[in-house]
Amino acid sequence: MGSLSEPQPEINDDKPCGIRILECSKKSKLSYKTHQTIVLIVTFLAYASYHASRKSTSIVQSTLDPLSSDVGLKVIPWGKRFTRVLGDGWAPFNGSDGTALLGEIDVAFLSAYAIGMFFSGHLGDRMNLRYFLTVGMVGTGLFTSLFGVGYWLNIHNFYYYLAIQMLAGLFQSSGWPSVVAVVGNWFGKSKRGLIMGIWNAHTSVGNISGSLIASALLSYGWGWSFVVPGLIIAFVGLVVFLLLPISPESVGADRDEDDELHFSRKYGEEVTEPLLRADSEVMENAVGFIEAWRIPGVATFAFCLFFSKLVAYTFLYWLPFYISHTAIDGKYLSSETAGNLSTVFDVGGILGGILAGHISDRLDARAITAASFMYCAIPSLFFYRYFGHVSLALNVVFMFICGLFVNGPYALITTAVSADLGTHSSLKGNSRALATVTAIIDGTGSIGAAIGPLLTGYISATSWSAVFTMLMVAALVAGLLLTKLVVAEVGAKISESRSRGAPSRSPTAALV
Repeated sequence: MGSLSEPQPEINDDKPCGIRILECSKKSKLSYKTHQTIVLIVTFLAYASYHASRKSTSIVQSTLDPLSSDVGLKVIPWGKRFTRVLGDGWAPFNGSDGTALLGEIDVAFLSAYAIGMFFSGHLGDRMNLRYFLTVGMVGTGLFTSLFGVGYWLNIHNFYYYLAIQMLAGLFQSSGWPSVVAVVGNWFGKSKRGLIMGIWNAHTSVGNISGSLIASALLSYGWGWSFVVPGLIIAFVGLVVFLLLPISPESVGADRDEDDELHFSRKYGEEVTEPLLRADSEVMENAVGFIEAWRIPGVATFAFCLFFSKLVAYTFLYWLPFYISHTAIDGKYLSSETAGNLSTVFDVGGILGGILAGHISDRLDARAITAASFMYCAIPSLFFYRYFGHVSLALNVVFMFICGLFVNGPYALITTAVSADLGTHSSLKGNSRALATVTAIIDGTGSIGAAIGPLLTGYISATSWSAVFTMLMVAALVAGLLLTKLVVAEVGAKISESRSRGAPSRSPTAALV
């Protein structure tokens, strides 16, 4: 008993207040499984609120842009009360270059997000992730709300909105490296793809809830579509501060044997190791930025995610606008209806993330799974563009399928793959690379996420068919970038099947 109580003062220094209260009420320490449950729930809510706050811009676009003046007032309740705002757009976005300005707002946010991501991962591996995540969420809530405050202050200066979005993007970049690092600290590789596939539904849940909230509040003035999501993420940030245990060591939890980070090496060459292992030795120093880039597989998946997020974020920011400006069965939908309908894409994304994670676990092949989904996304995008306008039912079906194949690999790479690479064998068990590796992969992907919506703002003014051609090419390139890893995984599967069929072969020879 004495040996257990000795380290207690040091451990309790970093134990969240909420965990202490739960343990006091229970009069015993929380189990490891209970801590894992808290981690999954709190990080799920945290990142769902991040994505909910991002959806406001895409929902409000068709209200700010004057091109939507002929489709916006018929279905929205109390529309006549806000005729000037909803019908005439909002300066400076109500000019002939309104669509391009909205594209610049998006790219400003995503560029700041991408740049901030690289620094956030570096800082996250060197700071207390609970504090870091809390500051990021409260800051995100503040600047999201300030964008909406421009409605009541009657602000029409383009650079005000540009600056606010850039600052919001910087604070938003704190989220992803932090939540993936925390989850990676608590869960080993066993069923990581499935667990993180289910957990990654927070992206789609956040998009759906953000769309519904922003759409519902449009009729009361577009400012509310920013302020309410901003207040929500700030509140969830306080929940993170009170409850989130960043690692088993920080709360004195005994790690379950089944959740130990032990991965078996399956390939002779380190560069072809798609699933990774961690040794028992733990290093004290956080991994450097350049060293993290050199981890086998990091650069490949990072550039793959560049093109994958280009597709996903073009849908995230422009799908409601596209729907409201496309005649479906000969009819145009209002901004509110288009925003609600766009959630079907995210519903498909939930299933896609879970399927990709489960399939990659069963096949033990992340690259094969991600590449297959990207290739399937190409015909899905084609059918949605050229047949989605025929009827509302076909639009929903094809939109769902697009969400499944587009978000599946995006979810897999940003969760399970990032966590796998963050515990690569070359790191010798150093878990302090998780945030840095995650930031490198998602930061590189976020550059693509910035470029996609920016190009769409310009290309869509000429042709939406050209936009979808760009998206199909991006999906193709994303799949092709994984070719080397796919070949390595297929070769490993062939070697495994041969070794199983040759019982007389020595185990040592099988590893050579």
